[in-house]
Amino acid sequence: MFLDGLLLLSDSQAITVDAVSTNTVDSSAIARHLGVGEPIGAWINVEVAADFTTMDELYSFELIQSAAAALTSPVVLATVTPLAAELTLGSKFFLPMPEVGGTPPLRYFGLNYNTTGTTPILTVSAGIGLQSMFDSDNVHYASGVVVAS
Repeated sequence: MFLDGLLLLSDSQAITVDAVSTNTVDSSAIARHLGVGEPIGAWINVEVAADFTTMDELYSFELIQSAAAALTSPVVLATVTPLAAELTLGSKFFLPMPEVGGTPPLRYFGLNYNTTGTTPILTVSAGIGLQSMFDSDNVHYASGVVVAS
C-alpha cells in the first residue's frame, strides 16, 4: 500500500483514552463526489498490539466527517469494533467511505477512537486510501528513499 502524507490521519498514535485522529483530511481541495467510483475509505494498521491487562478493554473505530477541523460534532460514516483477538501487531482494518452522491460531505474527515476498560493501550497508524491498495501487499523501499512526483 502506498501512503500519501496528506491523507494520513494517525501516525503511530497511542490510543489510551477516547480520541480523534491527530490529523484530518480537508475535502475542500478534492472532488465532492466522494465514494463514487473506485471504493475508498479509512485504513487502520495496528503498530503496537492492544494491552489486555485486565481483559475488560474494548475498542471501536469510527470514520467520521465534521464541519470543523477539530472534528467536533462529527457524523459517523462507518464503524468497526474488533474482537480482542483481532488487535494484534500488524492487524489491518478498513472502513469504507459511503457514497454521498449529490449531497456535499462535511469538509473534514477523520477517525474517532473509542475505548473502554481499565487500561486501554493501542498504537495505530491510519489514513484515507483506495480499498484496492489496502487489499494489496505492502510495498517496501530501502530506508531513506522518498517517493515524490
